[in-house]
Amino acid sequence: MKFSGTFFVFFVAPAIIWSQPSSSSSSPGWPSLSKGSSLKIDKLETEFLVSAKGTFSAGFYKVGTNAFCFSIWFTKSLDKTVVWMANRDKPVNGKQSRITLHKNGNLVLTDASGSIVWSTDTFSDSSAVEAQLLETGNFVLIDQVEKKIIWGSFNFPTDTLLPLQPLVINTTLVSKRSKGTYLTGVYNMKFDDNNVLNLVYNGPKLSSIYWPRQPGGNVFVTGRTPYNSSRIAILDEYGKFLSSDQLQFNAYDYGIGPKRRLTVDYDGILRLYSLDESTGLWEISWLPFNLDSCLVDGLCGEYGICSYKNPKPACYCPNGFIRIDVSDWSKGCRPPLKLSNDADKVDFIELLNTDYYGYDLETYKLGVSFKECRNSCLTDVRCKGFGYSLDGQGQCFPKSFLVNGYHTPDSHSVIHMKVPKEIIPSSQMKLTSEKGDELSCSSTEVLFNNDARGEKSNKNGYLKYLMAFVAAFAVIEVLCFALWWWFIYRKRVNEEMINMGYMAIALGFKRFTYLELKRATKNFKEEIGKGGFGSVYKGVLDDGRVVAVKRLEGILQGDAEFWAEVSIIGNINHRNLVKLWGFCAQKNHKLLVYDYVENGSLDKVLYSSKKLGFDQRYNIAVGTAKGLSYLHEECLEWVLHCDVKPQNILLDDCLEAKVSDFGMSKLFKEAYDVGFSRVRGTRGYLAPEWMMNLKIDSKADVYSYGVVVLELVSGKCVSNFLSNSSTHDHYNAQFNHLVQWVSENMKEEGLKEVIDPRLIDDEFDQKKVERLVKVALLCVQEDRNLRPAMSKVVELLVQIDTHV
Repeated sequence: MKFSGTFFVFFVAPAIIWSQPSSSSSSPGWPSLSKGSSLKIDKLETEFLVSAKGTFSAGFYKVGTNAFCFSIWFTKSLDKTVVWMANRDKPVNGKQSRITLHKNGNLVLTDASGSIVWSTDTFSDSSAVEAQLLETGNFVLIDQVEKKIIWGSFNFPTDTLLPLQPLVINTTLVSKRSKGTYLTGVYNMKFDDNNVLNLVYNGPKLSSIYWPRQPGGNVFVTGRTPYNSSRIAILDEYGKFLSSDQLQFNAYDYGIGPKRRLTVDYDGILRLYSLDESTGLWEISWLPFNLDSCLVDGLCGEYGICSYKNPKPACYCPNGFIRIDVSDWSKGCRPPLKLSNDADKVDFIELLNTDYYGYDLETYKLGVSFKECRNSCLTDVRCKGFGYSLDGQGQCFPKSFLVNGYHTPDSHSVIHMKVPKEIIPSSQMKLTSEKGDELSCSSTEVLFNNDARGEKSNKNGYLKYLMAFVAAFAVIEVLCFALWWWFIYRKRVNEEMINMGYMAIALGFKRFTYLELKRATKNFKEEIGKGGFGSVYKGVLDDGRVVAVKRLEGILQGDAEFWAEVSIIGNINHRNLVKLWGFCAQKNHKLLVYDYVENGSLDKVLYSSKKLGFDQRYNIAVGTAKGLSYLHEECLEWVLHCDVKPQNILLDDCLEAKVSDFGMSKLFKEAYDVGFSRVRGTRGYLAPEWMMNLKIDSKADVYSYGVVVLELVSGKCVSNFLSNSSTHDHYNAQFNHLVQWVSENMKEEGLKEVIDPRLIDDEFDQKKVERLVKVALLCVQEDRNLRPAMSKVVELLVQIDTHV
């Protein structure tokens, strides 16, 4: 297919410019910004621009604590999905910053100090110049007299391409740096000098094309051609992507209707998304067929290894290596000691089932022995490691850089990594799961199509009715109707299979059958826990993965509604939250499948004969706070836990805290905004507002957390302080005795009387103990307005050198 500049000039450009409807928007916000006017950050709730039909909004968008970027976002998406930013690498202050259209025609963003952070660098004498947000999502400066666009955001994309937005020779899509940040990342989508559109890893030291893979550099192998210098690519309104190098694909929901965006995500994968406006959630409607996370160059940085050891791909550092930046895997890992250039001071460790793609030295050799290969790398200061394959020839692959690492159990590759002799362990080098960090954690990577599943369920009932109705007609009519139904049914089944497949790609999330879980748990034989929502059983899936299966009791929702709620819980992904891997919704059976956490719940460890040191307790308090902070303030849809207690804090094999049972109230139809229908929680951990019929907010969880921390410090169980009364009214009248006991002992005897006697012989930081107790007492104040938010709790606990 030929794609010339003529197509763009006569068909695409007019659509971009004049797709703005003439009718005014009924949405709040301004339709335009005239010369001399400003949008002030102090009034960001009321001063923003909106497109004619309200599809897009433009204004100040919060990207961090007191940090904002001037941005464009989808108004109707649940998380206000940003598609463009003016100042993504230079956020402005939350006070006195503004964006102003000056009388000289220049649109300027200034910080609180008045310094210029960003501008369009435009000039116009016309008094009719306005800044306007078009219904296409193009933010433009337009001369209303000459009907001419002076400047447009479509010419300066960030990480997203919108329908009718051209990607041309000098424009590049650049990913975010990592999950949770909008800073410029290392993955680009752009045309190269050969007129071919590529995904490119553009790291601080290295650069490489990772999609499409072109064997021997031959672009024709992948069906592409460099014989068109126009260098134009565009996504049309039907969901078809066209490029001048003959790259083309269609959205799986091809056709006019859904709002779409094509984004280079922070993990380096190009994804096409469609918006379900009924839920505000994004569904993946296209993925590169031959690209997954571990095939993305530089994803785990230098020395980092991408592994499928868990259901989802994750980054690891080799054992003994140190991750450079905990918030950015692209920076990779480093050995604990500097690598010497002296051959006598280095040696090799073996990484089994592992390879590092590319960056072979020019000394690549054939027909050499393993010993010769090893010695050549040992004495070459440029060589960081080598791979060796007999393969009938004896092939040596010395590596100048160890990047693009990946590990698969079925691989026969072995990498021999050069390391300082001092760190060589006595046993074989292996990947360590505690260093892993899941890659698939973007909230936009969730795909649920409730409509398709609901329609399939309805079709099953409709079939019976239809067959009964046509039974009285002639045989030929029955066959016609049956054939017609079978066609529709097959289409629905195929759609569901496709959707479930993309969901699995995006989330590692699966819908299980009841029989699968019954088999995995050996007919629900081994019960490992029981709570207000149901019992939990240990199970082993067919792939050998150990899981915890929660059998829910009292769920009244239908399958479609249950799926919708579970999709939100399944999208929540944080290292201090127990991961939900899948679910079952089959008739009356509603089950959730979680990651199995080795050491069980905190109460079983804290109140057992096992020794739990103070540093371990402190880390558990910090981890729990981080998990709750994520639920309250950071995830796609904020979640209240409502039952924070040691039984719902699980400990992995490294005693890292993982909060469980979050999101249960959503499944049991209890709404945060109107108050709960019944008291939810456990006596001793309930905040006073539960019994006072006040609206419940995140501060109720803060109170419960404070009680848990007091238990961690004192080693005493709150239930031992409660009276024998079983009513919540009595509890409300009798102040939480553990809180009272700690407060009184702190005043009369000091910290010594509060600490768990089992910790007395331990060596620990006295300041950290004081900090932990003070934070706990802040959390359990009766007036919830005086309790800190969980994000503040995290901040207080990680302040190593300052007092609370």
